[in-house]
Amino acid sequence: MSDIDFDEGDDDFLYDESGEDYLDESGEDYLDELDFTEIIQEKQERKKYEVEYKVYSIEEIEDFQNKEIEHVANIIGCFKEHAATLLRHFKWNKERLIELYMDRTEEVTKEAGVIVDAQKLPKLIKVEDFCCDICCDSGDDIESLALSCGHRFCKDCYSQYLTQKIKVEGECRNIQCPSDACNIIVDENTIKMLVSEDTYHRYTSLLIRTYVDDNIFLHWCPAPNCEYAVECKIHDSDLQRLVPTVKCKCGHQFCFGCGLPDHQPCICSLVAKWLNKCRDDSETANWISVNTKECPKCKASIEKNGGCNHMTCKKCKNEFCWVCMGPWSEHGNQWYTCNRFEEKTSVDARDSQSRSRAKLERYLHYYNRYANHEQSAKLDTELYEKTERKMERMQKSSELSWIEVQFLKEAVETVVQCRNTLKWTYSFAFYLQKDNQTTLFEDNQRDLEMAVEQLSELLEEEIKPNRIAELKQRVVDKSIYVKHRREILLEDTAQGLKESRWVFIDP
Repeated sequence: MSDIDFDEGDDDFLYDESGEDYLDESGEDYLDELDFTEIIQEKQERKKYEVEYKVYSIEEIEDFQNKEIEHVANIIGCFKEHAATLLRHFKWNKERLIELYMDRTEEVTKEAGVIVDAQKLPKLIKVEDFCCDICCDSGDDIESLALSCGHRFCKDCYSQYLTQKIKVEGECRNIQCPSDACNIIVDENTIKMLVSEDTYHRYTSLLIRTYVDDNIFLHWCPAPNCEYAVECKIHDSDLQRLVPTVKCKCGHQFCFGCGLPDHQPCICSLVAKWLNKCRDDSETANWISVNTKECPKCKASIEKNGGCNHMTCKKCKNEFCWVCMGPWSEHGNQWYTCNRFEEKTSVDARDSQSRSRAKLERYLHYYNRYANHEQSAKLDTELYEKTERKMERMQKSSELSWIEVQFLKEAVETVVQCRNTLKWTYSFAFYLQKDNQTTLFEDNQRDLEMAVEQLSELLEEEIKPNRIAELKQRVVDKSIYVKHRREILLEDTAQGLKESRWVFIDP
């Protein structure tokens, strides 16, 4: 029963291995008292675009290491420090280690740099007529140490050697005997015996990092100064049919496959191609990104200072869309087509210049919308500060508590999240082949985009004390709807990836 964990110290329940009963020591059935609702509910609530993952602290990772080491040491009958060296050599694949160790012990230990001999455990001792091969100091009163290989060096030289390896070179799992051509690994107990407390702490920190780095299902959170690791049972082959988005305990949301910030619904391979295309000088040289545009009606220069794409010219009061420059009146109904790219059928296929122009126009269509949502998300993030001031004013001018006015902040978070999703839908759509499935995707994209713009516009409205309750209801209702539209888009896209429904092209 891997889905259910019981505390090791809990003796009240015993599990019948037949899988039929949970019994206490008196033999009574406790199955009815166990609540499986939360477990079942959790599995049912996971969406098609979500993956199962766990977040671990450094302490938990260290505990995993120690348990694995102890387990292997007990099975093969060796000291823990030797088991640790063997496990690191096999990159913590204990099943393979045990199998090979049992078949050819001598060959495995030699390759791993371990001599499993209780009589040869390293100790600091004084040896008669000793001479250190590193510093050439000699004498009977010099403390020295030798690993199981028998190569002996003085304590000071050994300490300096280990400190150099750990502090300067950042080595930990493959620190070998100082003697030339000797592959015996210096174990953890020996290092603890010879180095300072600060160096030993650095050594153990490096060991923890290698444990995560060696495990294909464990990745460090890429957020600055975050020390959590995320476990997700995703193979590289799975990345063509899903986007494994995970969220660390620090709040950072990222893709487990490539480590980039969340890029749903676009799979990692397309993200890499898209970012390379955007960085390519041959592409970027063909467009100019500016912060101002002219009003389509009076040609007055207008600067965008918010996330909302609904623009109103202060000079002539013309309302238009910042993205396509079309009338805003068409952006709230069934005629909305701002998200679609319309192929020009008049292009002469034999004219290379016309084909290049058409390709550039197609690229710019998707890039401008991608970049606009990225910029809008940044501008909407600046709304957090404005929103907090709004929340304070709202609290003072109404009977709402501080908790009750949190809906504004939550709405801003929803807008920013959805703009990030919309941003990546355009890189996804850029590589999609035009067919009926693409049309359905663009419909979902359009519906989410319209809903986000409407919510963004609501958040920029001035607060009227006598209409606070009405504003709250509108914002809450629209936020729920926006989340629902995002879920529909991601669910359908994820299902399409699993079914290989999407056909990708290389424009």
